[in-house]
Amino acid sequence: MRVSKVSLVGIALILFLVSVGCAQNKYPFQNPDLDVEKRIDNLISLLTLDEKIKCLSTNPSVPRLGIKGCDHIEGLHGAALGGPGKWGGENPITTTQFPQAYGLAETWDTEALQKVGDIEGYEARYLFQSDKYERGALVIRSPNVDLGRDPRWGRTEECYGEDPFFNGTMAVAMIKGLQGNDKRYWQAASLMKHFLANSNENGRDRSSSDFSEKLFHEYYSKPFRMGVELGGSRAFMASYNSWNGIPMMVNPVLKNVAVDQWKQNGIICTDGGALGLLIKSHKYYSNDAAGAAAAVKAGINQFLDHYDSAIRQALEKKLITEKDIETVIRGDFRVMIKLGLLDPPELNPYTKIKDGPEPWLSEKHKNAVREVTQKSIVLLKNDRNMLPLSKNTLKSLAIIGSKADQVLLDWYSGTPPYVVTALQGIKAKAGNNIQINYAENNSNNEAVNAAKKSEVAIVIVGNHPTCNAGWEQCPDAGEGKESVDRKSLTLTEEELIKQVYNANPNTIVVLVSSFPFAINWTQQNVPAILHMAQNSQELGNALADVLFGDYNPAGRLVQTWPNSLDELPPMMDYDITHGRTYMYFEGAPLYPFGFGKSYTSFSYSNLKLSATKVSTSGQLSISVDVKNTGSYSGDEVVQLYVSHINSKTKRPLKELKGFKRITISPNESKTVVIPLPVEALAYWDENLHQFKVEEGAIKLMVGASSADIKFEKTIEISNK
Repeated sequence: MRVSKVSLVGIALILFLVSVGCAQNKYPFQNPDLDVEKRIDNLISLLTLDEKIKCLSTNPSVPRLGIKGCDHIEGLHGAALGGPGKWGGENPITTTQFPQAYGLAETWDTEALQKVGDIEGYEARYLFQSDKYERGALVIRSPNVDLGRDPRWGRTEECYGEDPFFNGTMAVAMIKGLQGNDKRYWQAASLMKHFLANSNENGRDRSSSDFSEKLFHEYYSKPFRMGVELGGSRAFMASYNSWNGIPMMVNPVLKNVAVDQWKQNGIICTDGGALGLLIKSHKYYSNDAAGAAAAVKAGINQFLDHYDSAIRQALEKKLITEKDIETVIRGDFRVMIKLGLLDPPELNPYTKIKDGPEPWLSEKHKNAVREVTQKSIVLLKNDRNMLPLSKNTLKSLAIIGSKADQVLLDWYSGTPPYVVTALQGIKAKAGNNIQINYAENNSNNEAVNAAKKSEVAIVIVGNHPTCNAGWEQCPDAGEGKESVDRKSLTLTEEELIKQVYNANPNTIVVLVSSFPFAINWTQQNVPAILHMAQNSQELGNALADVLFGDYNPAGRLVQTWPNSLDELPPMMDYDITHGRTYMYFEGAPLYPFGFGKSYTSFSYSNLKLSATKVSTSGQLSISVDVKNTGSYSGDEVVQLYVSHINSKTKRPLKELKGFKRITISPNESKTVVIPLPVEALAYWDENLHQFKVEEGAIKLMVGASSADIKFEKTIEISNK
């Protein structure tokens, strides 16, 4: 048989490529075509005991084998490698900074959240891989899917609100943005915080959040489950607190629920210093070795702690075995493989994110911040059509308040490349034809004088995200942060609002805050009120766009805003059925969940259901026509709630089951379709220990907020 020269060249090339491949893949774990679990089997078989222990950290690198792991960074509203004295030192790296998570949630826009996640994940990759930086990490601690069950919680700013379905839906969008849309690799790994029921700061290192198994599954764990099952997150952080007396970092639900039921097979880490707190604060074990052993057996595979000595002592005392460590660190390597850290760079499309100019300086990222900040602004009141302001007729404007010329960063902020304050944004928008009279406060009657000589006064007030004070210190009882819960819902600066309003009744209040305030006097008297969250580098431009009508606000509240503390159960009462959240509160709050106004008006008509009788395993589709009946183009947020009629178990008064934000031009109508799988109506049966769809009547409610229902219809769920 004759072999051509071409064939010989081809054979030689194949042999060369095979030899190169073999050289690159010295070990089976380096072979990207091998089954993931077999790769991990091989990798672990090569590790020394010291290396296995090292892999219980947040940076499971093994230099001897050429394995470069990655650490964690914070990322609630932008990659955080710099901030107010925490992450970046004297020369922090700048990154794109969006509104706080609370503000991101007030967009009620999953596409916007996914875009935020994508930008943040992209910048994290750039920093990690760029020759110029090579800093940061690819495991991003975001989102925080804890539920804001009480507005006194000091870290309300970090969450997406009080509703489990809503929080889970927004978390899924953020996770998908962070992790990217490649079928094989992740752009970054989303690590959710803090599992579970972590919504009190005072005493969090030793407190127990006590509630039923039913509430565990229906409320507190639901956003985490959605993040794993629907979002694809394979990482979360165990919280400091206990649930029903068992600290979360050693709680059996880590394995029994998250791993076994949800199939979370990646990273489960402790919170910072939690091992020490397990011993000293919870006093759950007598020594670090016992605590560390229990954590590993519970499923913890990364410690944010000085754990090395404790693990070695646990091994010596035979509290754990080397096999126990091998079992849990498999999750670390699954995440690393998804990030492409063990594969040839050319296979992973995200390894290309390292060249070119800094992405946070791009117009694309700047514009994205401005857009999402616009979408986050909530119009709470607009009597006498005070807003929008007219650049053509307005001649003078007072800008008043301590928050007017600041963009305040919180504990988990990165360092933005620039900031635009409210004063700067309004001045730029107003141009030279409007006289701006600025006063920081009413010292020497400056605020009153500014208001008196202006046609309109804008008072910009709110909280300070770090209380402008040291750790565990908040001099103002109405403020809170990590480590400090609020003792009051009173806005201290409401006194300034009163002074300005008395001087000029054409007053607009802009509340820049991380949580609700009981601004009863302001609501009763001031004609126009806006709410927005802290931190956005485009805060001033977005606010000016809304004030002058270049953007029609459509943000919606994600928490019930109470009139007073009297409407809230005790802070440590974690049983939300005791009148907590819109789901169980029977009174009339200051502002309801889902509330927000617009410069235009909308009408609802033609509600249609795909069926009025459906099986327990069926699917419903609800549609409604929405028309813009005003003169401004604007967004409406259509919300679907359900109520369980004559249920045999205690159910919420109403609960959100779907929503959609849409843009509609004047006189235009759009049909909004919201799907409703019947399984979403299930409750947790504590006898069967599983979800169960109850037969019977269900009331469907479609409207503009939890308190503004336009249509109601009843359906029947039956297997007959």
